[in-house]
Amino acid sequence: MTTTEGEKTKGSTGSARRAIVGRLSWGLADQAASSMTNFAVGIYVARSLGLGAFGVFSLAWVTYGVVLNVARGLATDPLVVRFSGVPEASWRGAVARSAGTALGVGVVIGAACLAVGAGLGGPLGTAFVCLGVALPGLLLQDAWRFAFFAAGAGRKAFVNDVVWGLALVPAMVVAARVGSVAAFVLAWGGSAAVAAVYGCFQSGIRPRPAGARAWLREQRDLGSRYLVENVSLSGASQLRAYGLGAIAGVGAVGAVRGAELLLGPFLAVLMGLSLVTVAEAARVLRQASHRLGTFCLLLGGGQAAAALLWGGALLLVPARLGELVLGDVWHSAALLVVPATLGVAGASLGTGAAAGLRALGAARRSLRCQLFASALYVGGGLGGALAAGAVGSAWGVAAATVGSSAVWWLELRSALREHHQEPITEVRTS
Repeated sequence: MTTTEGEKTKGSTGSARRAIVGRLSWGLADQAASSMTNFAVGIYVARSLGLGAFGVFSLAWVTYGVVLNVARGLATDPLVVRFSGVPEASWRGAVARSAGTALGVGVVIGAACLAVGAGLGGPLGTAFVCLGVALPGLLLQDAWRFAFFAAGAGRKAFVNDVVWGLALVPAMVVAARVGSVAAFVLAWGGSAAVAAVYGCFQSGIRPRPAGARAWLREQRDLGSRYLVENVSLSGASQLRAYGLGAIAGVGAVGAVRGAELLLGPFLAVLMGLSLVTVAEAARVLRQASHRLGTFCLLLGGGQAAAALLWGGALLLVPARLGELVLGDVWHSAALLVVPATLGVAGASLGTGAAAGLRALGAARRSLRCQLFASALYVGGGLGGALAAGAVGSAWGVAAATVGSSAVWWLELRSALREHHQEPITEVRTS
């Protein structure tokens, strides 16, 4: 009898591990598809437009990053924390309201971008107008990815990103013939809208913008803090980009973006990390809370090691191959590979701890960490720019990310200690 129970326990443990590996595998596949798409877009635009125009496109890109994090903080981050692994009926109702909230954020901020772009004029203003048109589709597509990972259906997220990538191919060809920043922004956003519509068919759920108010009210304890946390993260990147452009010129922004493209696979994983790891960390917390710290350490350490390996490989890339990939942007971007790699490695290590704090619902701690990290990022990036232009900015950011990573881990250790001392409470699922 004891042997039989032991075999059942081993069998259930093995099944649980296989399930985790399966979900993480689909997450890695989805991130590979996402990173390849972002990498291809950046390379194609850089080669087609040159350093100056690519800098304008990069400013639109980082602005999208800010808006994306607004939508995630209000709509999809609470969804992943509270509706991962719940009954399907609860998940479907939450997804309809969450996706509707993301779509509403796209419409509202998109309208603001239209107004700002019209006021700015010139190539930058036109790029912002086009970004405003594209935002609803971009944010809804991202919301489906979060929804599928919360349900443990990473395969659907992967398929959705593949659809976006396939739609990008003809769109980018047309944009290259037009040859303007605006055309590339519209091609990028229009293909995302195709994937967003496909996501409605995949899920069988219609976004409910009318349910956004109820969603925001129900999730305000997490959403308000995640909003500030996410905006501080992406806002710091935007402030650094705009400040660098003012201090060292738009070409410096293009050089930094070129270096980021060379590290694109890992940056894309970091940007979309919560798609997989927060949902998985929440499952680990529910099933075996004592393993959460180890899970986060393996996650962050593995990504940091992979980033260092990739950066080391980039140092061996011949100049001719680099010019073939990035065109005129290569020479400026190549000078930033070492500090950019160290920055990504530091951020990778910190995201392991960040996933643990999100799973624990320790919004105050994660907010405190992110505000500190964002202040370091802006200070290091702009202080370095004043000292040595784009190269100095890259080294300043590298120092900031490594330092802030230590703060994330200290907060996670404290949060885990508190969690193990508290009585177990039921997680709200509706």
